[in-house]
Amino acid sequence: MSVMQFDHSDIAVEVPISAAQSASMERLSQFEQSQLSRGLMRTDGGGPDTPFDMHDILRHFQDIAFYDEYDATLGFSRISQASHLEKWTTPVRFNPVFGKSVDRNRVKLAKATVAKYVKKLSRITGHPMLVSARKPNFDVLFMGHDDRDQMDAFLASRGPQIGALAKQVVAMMPEDVHCMVMAFSNAEIRHGYTHAIAIIRAEHPPLMQRACIEEELAQGLGLANDSPYARPSIFNDDDEFATLTTMDAVMLQILYDPRLLPGMTLDQARPYLYEISELLNEPQS
Repeated sequence: MSVMQFDHSDIAVEVPISAAQSASMERLSQFEQSQLSRGLMRTDGGGPDTPFDMHDILRHFQDIAFYDEYDATLGFSRISQASHLEKWTTPVRFNPVFGKSVDRNRVKLAKATVAKYVKKLSRITGHPMLVSARKPNFDVLFMGHDDRDQMDAFLASRGPQIGALAKQVVAMMPEDVHCMVMAFSNAEIRHGYTHAIAIIRAEHPPLMQRACIEEELAQGLGLANDSPYARPSIFNDDDEFATLTTMDAVMLQILYDPRLLPGMTLDQARPYLYEISELLNEPQS
């Protein structure tokens, strides 16, 4: 799922879930097993069957970082239009928030997954990131069918940071969209993100939950588009890979190179892209 541009308790109280949420959990569990049986949702990062070089990385990076797949004003209508580079210029503080329908074991697993992944993203990008509920700017909501009122209340509380459109977008989220992320900038930091919210369905089985965490948090850093040609990559709607690949990690390195500034067009960034790629392509001593 691509980025749409544009004191909360994190301790879940165990409550009985509805038949609708239980059915959703069963449906998603069956979907995960179906994907695995087809050889999808790989966690190996790519291998001999997915060769690529720096030329491939640059081509995919340009498609993913400089194009939008969705227009926030059109909900989930797909588009394909050139955009500006988007990224964070301030430290990113991730804030996992859980619906009341999420049991303690799922909360514990999700927290551990987010914490480990945030450390990895920070290491890859060199950008400061941490998990913190203190002045957070990247909310990660784990909420299910039974948590709609809680979701609405949370989004309303974030109104000054995200505006009214976000709630409308979430309300239109189709059932077959398993997770999504919205990232926001303001007039002072044009194309520099100031807040993001990821929505991850609480009904997901463990691997699908991890896949959503890895894709949405990475896309919320600025790799906003999906490309059907990107392989091996999680920025591809074919679900071949569930977790960040070696190529994805290089694209994140490129994105957070200080030579690339928020607001750049592809034409403005292209000379720097080749400088960065040559440096990354040099043999490591």
